[in-house]
Amino acid sequence: MIRTYAPGKLFIAGEYAVVEPGYPAILVGVDRFIEVALEKSLNQGSITSYGRKAISWVRKNGKVILSQQDNHFSYILSAINMVETYAKEHGKELDLYHLNISSQLETNDGRKYGLGSSAGVTVATVEALCKHYGMTISNMELFKLSALANLAINRNGSCGDIAASVYGGWIAFTTFDRDWVLEQRKDSTITQLLNIKWPGLSIETLTPPKGLELVVGWTGKPASTTSLVERVNEGRIENSTFYRNFLYHSKKCVIKMINAFKEGNPWEIQKQIQINRALLVDMSKELDLVIETPLLTKLCDIALKFKGSGKSSGAGGGDCGIAIFQDNKYLTQLVDEWKKVGITYIPLKVYNPTNKNKGVN
Repeated sequence: MIRTYAPGKLFIAGEYAVVEPGYPAILVGVDRFIEVALEKSLNQGSITSYGRKAISWVRKNGKVILSQQDNHFSYILSAINMVETYAKEHGKELDLYHLNISSQLETNDGRKYGLGSSAGVTVATVEALCKHYGMTISNMELFKLSALANLAINRNGSCGDIAASVYGGWIAFTTFDRDWVLEQRKDSTITQLLNIKWPGLSIETLTPPKGLELVVGWTGKPASTTSLVERVNEGRIENSTFYRNFLYHSKKCVIKMINAFKEGNPWEIQKQIQINRALLVDMSKELDLVIETPLLTKLCDIALKFKGSGKSSGAGGGDCGIAIFQDNKYLTQLVDEWKKVGITYIPLKVYNPTNKNKGVN
């Protein structure tokens, strides 16, 4: 039995701008996980996901074919097909197996927290299959394989959530030129794509200042990341001058925040969190979107009352908000006040993996 784990993620700053190559974001991997268990099979494969009934599969013309269609498995299937194509390039013989996927990234009744379950399941599945086929891969190769699987489903995302799931901890991330990668994919093997530099891609680990506290609140309303990003994509054409201005100021803000991490300056980090929040609120008004919901505004206002800096995390429109503090002195009071207005405190910690190489049995 092979078991792999991928952490959930939270965006700290740089949302929306990060989908453009060259515009950075800061993310963090957290200690809630997607787990994939893989067991070899003889006659047919199966996939069991999040406690649902198992769906069997067979292989036809080298591709995994499910016994019944289920869009819920789209990222899993894409990960399987990507890794197995890579395995064939390395002369591996494909076989059958059972995959069992479980998640800590949602509530008991199946509501998502917004911690990046699609990225987590992609990364954990890719890693499990690489182990299964005896292929040792680096973190960057795991990222690229997972990103290629993700791009086959969604071409608009930055893949920052994948980077956070692969590397864990605090990271500064800048996305790659997706059009270039997709064009290369037409004429290159996956092995070739893993071995060349992707234009624009940058993943840098960050060390937070001593005592820096990340506190997470959940509004209870799941957001549709894909839908919100698509609407911003539409708006960037209609409001191109405003959008370029937003990109410029987002980049300036996030670079200052990255430097504050490097200098160990928590005050500057908090200041830039507030600036990034204001940029996102202004953009949402200009494009007639709801990124910071009334409940997320309350989350931020209460954090400010206790000397914290809060903002929406990720696409916004629901899901989680974050708050950055210089210590945990007011945590109990903060959690109590959040609870009074309907915000659930999620006791997450930053996940710092010690293993720097993936795919070793």
